Amino acid sequence: MNIKKQVDDLTVLLNKLPKPLGDHLKKFDEIDSLVEVVMDLGRIPEARFMHHNIRLKDLEEVTVEDIRIVTKNIGHFNTDNRGGIERTLHRISCIRNKNNDIVGLTCRVGRAVYGTIEIIRDIIESGHSCLFLGPPGIGKTTLLRETSRVLADEVEKRVVVVDTSNEIAGDGDIPHFGIGHSRRIQVPSPDQQHMVMIEAVENHTPEVIIVDEIGTEEEAQAARTIAERGVQLVATAHGYTLENIIKNPTISDLVGGIQSVILGDEEAKFRGTNKSVLERKTKPTFDVLIEIKSRDIFLIYSPVSSYVDAFLRDDLKQPEQRIREDNNDVTIDRESIDNKSTEALKINIEPVMTSVSGISATSIFPFGITHQQIRWAVKSLGIPVQIAQDIDTADIVLTTKAKQRNQKKKLSKLVKNRDASIHVIQDEYAIQKFLRDYYNIPETPETLEKEASNDIKIAYKRAIAECRIVEVSPQPAALRQIQHREARLLGLNSMSVGQEPNRRIRIYPKGE
Repeated sequence: MNIKKQVDDLTVLLNKLPKPLGDHLKKFDEIDSLVEVVMDLGRIPEARFMHHNIRLKDLEEVTVEDIRIVTKNIGHFNTDNRGGIERTLHRISCIRNKNNDIVGLTCRVGRAVYGTIEIIRDIIESGHSCLFLGPPGIGKTTLLRETSRVLADEVEKRVVVVDTSNEIAGDGDIPHFGIGHSRRIQVPSPDQQHMVMIEAVENHTPEVIIVDEIGTEEEAQAARTIAERGVQLVATAHGYTLENIIKNPTISDLVGGIQSVILGDEEAKFRGTNKSVLERKTKPTFDVLIEIKSRDIFLIYSPVSSYVDAFLRDDLKQPEQRIREDNNDVTIDRESIDNKSTEALKINIEPVMTSVSGISATSIFPFGITHQQIRWAVKSLGIPVQIAQDIDTADIVLTTKAKQRNQKKKLSKLVKNRDASIHVIQDEYAIQKFLRDYYNIPETPETLEKEASNDIKIAYKRAIAECRIVEVSPQPAALRQIQHREARLLGLNSMSVGQEPNRRIRIYPKGE
């Protein structure tokens, strides 16, 4: 296995900074781990390293002249306020005031790191289209750069890099050697990326296309067009996890999208769900999704379609985990989610069991309540609850007032001559409160926040499946703020309605 090797032109970047700042940074022993230098007008410069930040208090505050020196050495900034240094991978981004004057600079160090894709080399070389996810600064662009070099030079494929901000192949007309013999197409402005993606396929007969930061509906559609033409696509997208992509209506098509489906009575009964359920709309654009948890820990979702389907069924499925050890060996963990979740449940239950007065694990049969809603509550509280597939194995039958009223005869017949007790709650939003009371778990800010967040998830499912406005239970202002944030993450509009103490969140279907 290749050992990771890092190549940068750090001295070139430091020489573009004001001399006192550049000379000061060169004295640092940890200069090789420098990530970026921040210069804000009227403030002391800041050096950001891999694991910590340092305010350079020995230096003077940044002046207009300091910023002018850097911008003069850089040249021009594109419409996205990013610039670069020719034949390097460094990126300089600017902050402007209301008069369009530059008042801040973020000088990010760009590095070509060889050997970074060894942990997933088999996937990259397989020809599967791959989507990378992870937080900023985790190394997604570095992986794209190394992927383009390996596929072009070692696998000898025709590779085209669509380089929107010149982050993959550097500034200037000649691409950085970090992409090997890949060809690079620059993008005039970010809003034209989707057009250049299509142009690359139609004009340059690539076998592989590399794209950084897919974030709009047009780009998602262009990605699908590329994949449907049989071209391998390797890209990054805005999001940290698979769940982020599924819940983002703008780019959820990358993993197949979601749609509401009406099931027949028998099918709904067989699945143990409502008749309205969410299902994957179409085949995903990408075959494999890779979450980058750290520079040496990767989660592999392959094929991604099976994980999307499992998520929509609320059937947790553990991805493959790959860990790069200190000696550069790779540990691959394919252990099933069943074993892991059982082990985790035992750990989570320990502190709870001491506070539930000796109550043993409970089996709940949901009547008129979806399994997913109970699972959300159980997961939040970390309690020993199982969902019974058959009433004969249940300790409790849990239902709502509305279901009890409308299905009274059926419910009575169901529990007749059985030991299970019936518990009636106001509605689905009261599940967590019922479980908390049943297990004598005290209210804490954390449990209340989780309960408020779960309410929005339930409302989201209902708003999407039934395409209607949904209101949740009243909450204090602080918890409503959390609910509004959760709604935004799910791609839905929300607003507070009513008067205290009954003020609550209203969720709107997409587009309203």
